[in-house]
Amino acid sequence: MWIRVDADPYLESGRAGCTAGLRGRRSYPVNSRPHIIIGAGGHSKVLLALARASGLSVEGVCAPELADQRGSLWRGVKVLGGDDALDMLDPEQVLLIHGVGQLPRNFVRQRIHDRLKAKGFKFATLVHPYTWIDETVVLGEGVQIMAGAIIQPDVTIGAGTIINTGASVDHDCRVGAHVHVGPGAVLCGNVAVQEEVFIATGCTVLPGLTVARGAIVGAGTTLVQDLAKHQCVIGPTARLR
Repeated sequence: MWIRVDADPYLESGRAGCTAGLRGRRSYPVNSRPHIIIGAGGHSKVLLALARASGLSVEGVCAPELADQRGSLWRGVKVLGGDDALDMLDPEQVLLIHGVGQLPRNFVRQRIHDRLKAKGFKFATLVHPYTWIDETVVLGEGVQIMAGAIIQPDVTIGAGTIINTGASVDHDCRVGAHVHVGPGAVLCGNVAVQEEVFIATGCTVLPGLTVARGAIVGAGTTLVQDLAKHQCVIGPTARLR
C-alpha cells in the first residue's frame, strides 16, 4: 500500500529545512505518537539523529544487546529492554523506527519488519529535514530518507526502503519494497528497482534500466545494462556474478 507522506492519517503538521543548494519545497509532517527505535547499532544512531532533527518524540529503544540494561539510557533514550519489551507495548499507541540496517542478501531487517507488522505495529516514514523531495513523490510505510537525499518528480518508493545519505533518485523511478540505495548512489531517470535490491555506496544506474529482485550493485559500479533476479555486479567494469 502506498502512502503519501502528507496524507498519512498517522501524521500531523511538521516542517522542512534546507541547506545551501538544497531547498525544502514542502513541509513534511511530524507524527505526535511516541516513537520507539528497534536496534542500537550504527543505523539506529543515524535514525535517532534524523528523528531529533525532525522534532519527533523518541520515547524508548529496544535491542537484544540492551536486554540487561533496562531502565538505563542509550544516547539519551530510555532502554525498554530486548526484543521482548515490544510485547509490553500497544501497537495502536506507538510508531516503530526500524533501526536494523540492511546488508546484501541478508533479510534480517525484512523479517523483523514482517513479524512486527503481523503483530499490528506500524513503522514511521522518516524524511530528514535537509533533503529535497518533489511534491509528487509517493513513499511507502517505513521508508527512510537520509540527510542530503534528492528525490525528483513522479518517483515511488516501496515500504521499508532506505534512501541513504546523499543519494539521488531521479524522475519516474520506481523503487520497490525493502531496497537499500547507498550513500551517494545515483538512480538516473526512469529506473525500475524491484524488491530486496541492494545498491551500494557511490553507484550509478543509467536511465531506463531495470534491477530485478534481490540483485546487488556493488560499490562504485556504473550499471549499463539490466540486472536479472539475484544477479550481482561489482566494480566499474560491471562484471556479472
